[in-house]
Amino acid sequence: MDTTEQQKLRELYAAAGKKAMEKSIQDAPSTFSDNIELAMQYSNLFTEIASSPENTAKAQSLYVDFIKKQQDLWQSMLLRQEGKEHTPVIAPADGDKRFKAPEWNEQPYFDFVKQSYLLISELMGNIVDSVDLDERTKKKLGFYTKQYIDAFSPANFLATNPEALKLAKETNGQSITDGIKNFLEDVAEGRITQTDTSAFTLGENLAVTEGSVIFENELIQLIQYKPSTKKVYETPVLVIPPWINKYYILDLKPENSYVKFIVDQGFTTYLISWKNPTRELGNMGFEDYVEKAALKAAEVIQSVSKAKKVHAVGYCLGGTLLSIALAIATVRKNVPFETATFLACMIDFSDIGPMGDIVDETLIKKIENGELKEQNLMRGKVMGSAFNMIRSNDLIWNYVANSYLKGKKPAPFDILYWNGDNTNLPANMYGYYLRHMLFENKLSRKNALRICDTPIDIGKISIPTFVVGTQEDHISPAHTTFTTTELVSGPTEYVLGGSGHVMGIVNPPAKKKYGYYKDGEMGKGFEEWKKTAKQFEGSWWTPWTAWLKKASGKEITPPAKAGNDKYKVIEPAPGRYVKESC
Repeated sequence: MDTTEQQKLRELYAAAGKKAMEKSIQDAPSTFSDNIELAMQYSNLFTEIASSPENTAKAQSLYVDFIKKQQDLWQSMLLRQEGKEHTPVIAPADGDKRFKAPEWNEQPYFDFVKQSYLLISELMGNIVDSVDLDERTKKKLGFYTKQYIDAFSPANFLATNPEALKLAKETNGQSITDGIKNFLEDVAEGRITQTDTSAFTLGENLAVTEGSVIFENELIQLIQYKPSTKKVYETPVLVIPPWINKYYILDLKPENSYVKFIVDQGFTTYLISWKNPTRELGNMGFEDYVEKAALKAAEVIQSVSKAKKVHAVGYCLGGTLLSIALAIATVRKNVPFETATFLACMIDFSDIGPMGDIVDETLIKKIENGELKEQNLMRGKVMGSAFNMIRSNDLIWNYVANSYLKGKKPAPFDILYWNGDNTNLPANMYGYYLRHMLFENKLSRKNALRICDTPIDIGKISIPTFVVGTQEDHISPAHTTFTTTELVSGPTEYVLGGSGHVMGIVNPPAKKKYGYYKDGEMGKGFEEWKKTAKQFEGSWWTPWTAWLKKASGKEITPPAKAGNDKYKVIEPAPGRYVKESC
């Protein structure tokens, strides 16, 4: 290593040390509180095992089984050493990418390490599952136990990762040096790098669909996209993305841009770009999101387009907002929307996937009295870390192993760039959502919530709705999204796409990878719908646009320019708001 390289490492080390110290001071109260709460949970588990003969017997039986399997593993290793036929005692689960490399199987030592780790993981999980605890406590312990199990995988440590050791030997130690540099750079930045962030610039190779910002207030910018067809349908489309992330997940590269696809289908398309809130906007509530965003955007579009009604598309939390706005507009007898499309969106929060295992009264009070009270915000990086934990092997430890142990730089990937481009959430709005919707599930109950001085009844939504779920969604489980079709009172269509919460939505027809299901029998629950649904190749985008066109009126000449005399062009898309960082 030359002198320049040594100096750079020293500078990185100093910057990383400073950042780590600042973060430890900032997070100390929260970390201390978390550790105490977790310690109490595990203390209760051990007490329950020790105080109940039945639970003690279960734990002992599991441990005896574990010891037997360990003995079988040793016997298997001895047979292997002697060149005799042997059978693995345990194998990684399907889809576990950590041990795919041949070195984990070809070298006896690492095969032994791998199987020992899997046996210990199995034992820990089985003990939590077997003890007689209330279901919520058991799920919470299961979630955190999995986090510990994942963290201590041998794939995460240099001495027990054969791929990393092999690479270190082949590069004469350069991969280790590069890994240290990657680690120090990430500590200095305060995050794990998942993609090459230098490869992307908003407005240049992401969010490039041509359009103009025609309206803005303290909460949103409204983008009007330039038509790309000679004729357009008279009913325009408003897209409401989630404000928990930035809108350009729906306008990535031209080949996978949902926005560009809509425009190319002949729809005059508008999209809400959310302000990235600062502490000063922390008092913004759901009333503001309804009045100043969803309904205001529809009002602007009606003025600009002269259309009587607007198609509305809500993705994730944007769909939750859309349902509330529709319920309120219905009571006011002034519904500006022709149809509603809900993408990977929950209105019923009875099952919120893995995150539901840890959301309880204790956690909510901790967030209310901690982050929300102190910051007047939910910081985007905190939310991003929480969502990464749901798939920690894919979104955390995979990058630890590749970046820090093997010294590799992450490849450019547009979706992961977006995933790391976090947004803050106002304390007032997020606290209300977390307690009353996510935890207490009041949105799905008639008149259990009151927003904009209006009792919220989702059953009053009678316009046609199109609901999309995805098969592997860890955030909005498919069966929960299906419940939307049972809550609204109007005609509904349901489509189940492949993949998960993001890849299943950002799935252009040209991709032909995941496919989708539709035409299942409605009115008898999700499982019956799934049994009777037909599978199709391609993307749900295709049947959705066919459905939308039927309700879009005649084709007309597109507007010559964006906006009108009242709502003039402010700046080109993607606008300023989407470029604001946390």
